[in-house]
Amino acid sequence: MAAQKLLASAAILALCAACASQSPPSPASEAVLTQAAAPAPAKDPGFVATPLLSAWAGPYGGVPPWDQIKPADFPHALSAGIKGLERDIAAIAENPEPPTFENTIAASERAGRTLDRVTTQFDVFQSNLADDEVQALDKEWSPKLTGVFDAINFNQKLFARVAALHEQKDQLGLSAGQMRLLERTYDGFKRRGAQLDEAGKAQLGAINQQLSALFSDFSARVLSDEETWTMLAAGDLAGLPESYKASARAAAEEQGLKEGWIVVNTRSSVDPFLTFSARRDLREKIWKKFKGRGDNGDANDTNALIAKITQLRAERAKLLGFPTHAHWRMDDTMAKDPAKAEALMNRVWTPAVQRVKEEVADMRAIAKKEGANINIEPWDYLFYAEKVRKAKYDVDQSEIKPYFELNNMINAAFWTAGELYGLNFAEITGKVPVFHPDVRVWEVTDKSSGRHIGLFYGDYFARADKRSGAWMTSYRVHETFDGARTPLVSNNNNFVKGAPGQPVLISLDDARTLFHEFGHAVHYLVSNVEYPGLGNTPRDYVEYPSQVMEHWVLTRPVLDRFAKHYQTGAAMPQALVSKVEQSEKFNQGYQTVEFLSSAILDMKMHNRPDGVADPKAFEAASLKAIGAPHEVAMRHRLPQFNHLFASDAYSAGYYSYLWSEVMDADTWKAFEESGNVFDPALAAKMKNVILAPGNTSDRALAFRAFRGRDPDVKALLEVRGFPTN
Repeated sequence: MAAQKLLASAAILALCAACASQSPPSPASEAVLTQAAAPAPAKDPGFVATPLLSAWAGPYGGVPPWDQIKPADFPHALSAGIKGLERDIAAIAENPEPPTFENTIAASERAGRTLDRVTTQFDVFQSNLADDEVQALDKEWSPKLTGVFDAINFNQKLFARVAALHEQKDQLGLSAGQMRLLERTYDGFKRRGAQLDEAGKAQLGAINQQLSALFSDFSARVLSDEETWTMLAAGDLAGLPESYKASARAAAEEQGLKEGWIVVNTRSSVDPFLTFSARRDLREKIWKKFKGRGDNGDANDTNALIAKITQLRAERAKLLGFPTHAHWRMDDTMAKDPAKAEALMNRVWTPAVQRVKEEVADMRAIAKKEGANINIEPWDYLFYAEKVRKAKYDVDQSEIKPYFELNNMINAAFWTAGELYGLNFAEITGKVPVFHPDVRVWEVTDKSSGRHIGLFYGDYFARADKRSGAWMTSYRVHETFDGARTPLVSNNNNFVKGAPGQPVLISLDDARTLFHEFGHAVHYLVSNVEYPGLGNTPRDYVEYPSQVMEHWVLTRPVLDRFAKHYQTGAAMPQALVSKVEQSEKFNQGYQTVEFLSSAILDMKMHNRPDGVADPKAFEAASLKAIGAPHEVAMRHRLPQFNHLFASDAYSAGYYSYLWSEVMDADTWKAFEESGNVFDPALAAKMKNVILAPGNTSDRALAFRAFRGRDPDVKALLEVRGFPTN
């Protein structure tokens, strides 16, 4: 079964193939393909016709019928999908024939196709269209679905068949891919409680049910706080660029406000305000509102939820035989042991804190020179950092943004993937259904042969009921073991729309975010995994391909073709690029401490045997203990940390961005050393060794095969401008 988008939480079924967040499955095959037919729900009593229960029809192997789906359709569709999955699993578990790879492991990969499609579409509604009706459905159905998957994990007959195959694996004549899938399936069952006694399974199931409900509640509360805004009057706009004012006005109009400007309580709206606003009082007000999400003692406060989540996670880990939740979560990662992740974070933390002290000293000097005798507060950091950047490097963000028009940068990402991996993108918006009018669609083909590879959906703008941040999702992953299927993947960003008819100008950081998420999509599009169950790479590997992709933004070939001034059409001049590159190590103290403080607290919180009773006190005490600079707040404070508390996905795993960045920095160094950042031989090796194989082999061995050695942390320290000794 391939349905895992919805349940990136407590009870992820070992046999379920393709977690749809950001880990790659398999490759694309020939063009028009057919999805396996759903089990026949029409025979069930009370059957109600809904497109959610039909195999996806249309071109490109079938596409989701977004234009025919209503939230009210989901309850019946989920019920029918669950029944289909349960029938499929029962047929495997009760099979009187001796277990074989085909009738047990491969059959499990096929199971639950209908539920996979339904939960795929439900997940998109939860992330992008989460109105009150969808949030209510999430709260109702997430625990139910968790129970369904727990029942499969705890199915003794099913596990017995898998265990029997595992015991005789060396006599089965399996291919390398089949052997790895069998081993990972067996290990996954054990990790999720298949060997517990009945009392233990009942206890674990109850914990997973509670966690699922708490995750939904946490996500809904944070989203509710993010849908608030701060109103600005004409006198509040000092220092703000015209492009930002236009976006703030457009945001107000979207809320039905006939006049004024608003700063929405999301990072994409708040960070630019903090960077440019000359009104220190408003910077403080907006910063406190943003960092206070989930921590206001009101109906949206999440602190009690966090305490309960960490307590339940600790209880679950103990039940499964692990010292802490961190040990359980990291059992299937590259790092394996929390101590290794902590060692890497500590290696980078010390020079980062020292760099912050230097950055703050520079800021104080400028503030004093301007007559502001102040201590630098967190709401001052971005504002004065921009002044220091301009003074030291003569780089002004408002000078850079005119070269990064959104459509140009989308095309830049496509072109880069074409040069590196032979992908071609042709827009087909309007030819297939989408879930919102903002969404655009491209067909992806092989440049040399014209072979159809998949579809790419782009949803680039912030709006009400859409969660904040940026992410990649797959609607369908590719597989070849049971008839080829082509991937359908999407990128979801939260760029702020400009005024009607005006271009959308994004920052350099935004351009890198766009390339980052696109790197996840490329990982799916070029994959050649045969079995979707081998598509999920370790959490601390999955960010590596996307982080590498960011480096191409400032390469000269990309800039010359796409970083063109929206008014003059001139490419970004090399003099400006050089200034940007010289300033690249600037403010790395802030960026590193902002991220690492969140990652370190994540690990500290989950590397405890009993959870955390008072998250607010824990956060304050932990930041003090590690010597976190007062001037830099956590990127994600605990009360709004969706990565950790809206699912299990990144819990005890936020370090993975840094772990992946070590590989990313070392990989980019290889491209630079080649003398051609589009070196065909190196790109082919990247595609065939790092991206396409998914998890068909140990990813540490894959990096070693690519680079000739293990990754060197010195490359990361050099990128950030930190001492390497």
